[in-house]
Amino acid sequence: MKRRAALLLGLALPSAALAQASPRAAEMDQLFAVLRDSQDAARIAMAEARLRQLWIEAASPAARLLLQRGTRNLNARLPEEAIEDFDAAVTLAPNAASAWHLRAEALAALGQTREAARDLAEALRLEPRHFIALQSLSRLQSEAGDTRGALRSLEAALALYPALPGGAEALRRLKTATEGQAL
Repeated sequence: MKRRAALLLGLALPSAALAQASPRAAEMDQLFAVLRDSQDAARIAMAEARLRQLWIEAASPAARLLLQRGTRNLNARLPEEAIEDFDAAVTLAPNAASAWHLRAEALAALGQTREAARDLAEALRLEPRHFIALQSLSRLQSEAGDTRGALRSLEAALALYPALPGGAEALRRLKTATEGQAL
């Protein structure tokens, strides 16, 4: 059915791409439903882990290796080296939201917030439900003094993932800051 619709629209989509896109999208929809609706902490943790895995799997195998190495460098507090890895990953897999998000994290670690925000915007363009990128954007906005923007970004992340670790406390803090600005 999808192949026929694609042909009618003049799109030449490979049948393998059609076969893979639908199950992946359906799985992601189910996982987001678990994050949004479940009260079972173990089930939520499994859904989050699987989503993170799917986001990484959107990159090519070579890009995944670069993302792993970049993440190790970032965790070792070597953001310059991490950026080199993430730059290469973005070049190899420009449609992988996680590559953009991870590069944004490394850029933010170097204080390059404008560039980090640009990369987060690209990550969210590619995957609007990327709650980690939304959380990162909220943090950047808060650090820049844009508490209203930070609140909106965090609320969007929490709408996707109400049990987001650290989310409830950050939300309380941002609401207090926003209310203080309104006075």
